[in-house]
Amino acid sequence: MKLSGFFKVSLVATAITLAGCGGDINITPTVNDNSSTVDNSTNNSNNTTGNTGKTVTCSSYESDAGKVEGVFDGLDCLYNDSFASKNIHIASNITFEELPEGGVHLFEDALLIGADGDTTAGFTIPTNGPTMTVKPGATLAFKSGEAIIRIGRGAKIQAVGTSSKPIVFTSAKAFPRFDDEGKGALYADWGGIIINGNGITDQCTDAERDASTCNVPSEGITSYFGGNNNADSSGNIKWAKIWYAGSGPKVGGEGDDLNSLTLNAVGSGSEFDYIHIHQGFDDGIEIFGGATTLKHVVVTDTQDDSFDFDAGWQGKAQFLFIKHGTVTTREGETVAMGNGGFEADGVKGKSSAQVAPSNPTIANVTVITSDSLSVRDTDPSIAFKFDDEFNANFYNVLMTKDTATQSSCISFSSDGEKQADKIMFHNSVMSCAAEFNDADGTFNSGKEPAALTATTLTAWFDKEGANQRIGEGANLFAANGFATNTTSTDITITANNLSGLDSSFFDAAPYIGAVSDQDTTSAWYKWVEAALSAAAQD
Repeated sequence: MKLSGFFKVSLVATAITLAGCGGDINITPTVNDNSSTVDNSTNNSNNTTGNTGKTVTCSSYESDAGKVEGVFDGLDCLYNDSFASKNIHIASNITFEELPEGGVHLFEDALLIGADGDTTAGFTIPTNGPTMTVKPGATLAFKSGEAIIRIGRGAKIQAVGTSSKPIVFTSAKAFPRFDDEGKGALYADWGGIIINGNGITDQCTDAERDASTCNVPSEGITSYFGGNNNADSSGNIKWAKIWYAGSGPKVGGEGDDLNSLTLNAVGSGSEFDYIHIHQGFDDGIEIFGGATTLKHVVVTDTQDDSFDFDAGWQGKAQFLFIKHGTVTTREGETVAMGNGGFEADGVKGKSSAQVAPSNPTIANVTVITSDSLSVRDTDPSIAFKFDDEFNANFYNVLMTKDTATQSSCISFSSDGEKQADKIMFHNSVMSCAAEFNDADGTFNSGKEPAALTATTLTAWFDKEGANQRIGEGANLFAANGFATNTTSTDITITANNLSGLDSSFFDAAPYIGAVSDQDTTSAWYKWVEAALSAAAQD
């Protein structure tokens, strides 16, 4: 992706001012141990007067060997692999402040917060592990696909920005001073964020949960997650950008890709709110079990699925905006991005008395698909892919596909049909040139519930007028191209008022889709507007 020096700086600056596969691909990212000879763990103070005359303190933490500090170079704070790497588990609290004059916290390697291990091999999960705090306006940049953030069980991340000072997690190559080739940032430039929780996942048995021996290996790296507490907290991420993350094939053998944000058995005590994920290599957000919540999330131009739910997730979500598009590679080629808006999997391990198939409640969603095949694996852009006994209730969904020569809006696998009677759309609109991938348009795989056998997929979706199918080319959006046109005469059903849902989480939103054209001054409207503006320049 070729970017001018001005744009590479302004893209991040704009974000700061205006306010991410189900294990199906076997490739392993590894973290190479290329330890430098420079040791940050010295007693030299990093309280340094920079180019602006301001005193800057880089982040530090306490280790068994003493205080470990980053190094200030006059603008940025630098953290080499003696500060953080795949071999260093930071066991004390650490804070990253906003740096003046556009300075960033730059990492060469992995940033692992909290101890990690298998409880069947003598490891004890900390009950009060370390917290990684990221202050409003801080930018953390990473130099390679081996560089990840991993939050261990018992540890927490508190990355809470503000509308005017969001936090940015991004590629080092978004900044000209770190971009030797001068070709800008691109997907898979760094590994993304992995959070391992103590929540319930169907990848463990009831006996393992009861004995505190649930230890599920996470995708992509060697770390463990899972437990028996769906109310657990792994901290919060709010008002944050996660750009150019995820990781593709690495040296070291077969394994899995990394997502922009992976939530492994994270409990309902954590919140993920006001997030923009852009240009991820794999999924935008992938959830394995637990009961965490999502709110005000934009995912643009991610190669695989924007949201991937699996392993018995029992959470809630509201205000999710998805757009599939194109990006320009470093070779100057324009490539398509986006498989599923949602890959919705009910079961990854095995359901039991303690964990049912994934069954979230999700409201106010917009999915804008394309008719292209993703550069990642040539899979088509599609709004929903249902698999593995998924259950859910969707409210006020707007999905659109104006051209459909090689893709549809909704796809069922035969296993996805097993509990299709428990996938419910309410007050939702499908405006798609091709609606379903099923050849004859009926439930007849032999795996569907008996009551659905020979039922047409259109009847399943319509639910006697509760939802609407209006074909391609409908008048859906305001002039900005993303907010629902609430005066459209093509949309003839009314939104669900959500009064029957949990009012402690769901906001009243009397419109179909993620964003309303009547709400142009809200923080959410401006968040989506800024996200799409940044994505359009890529």
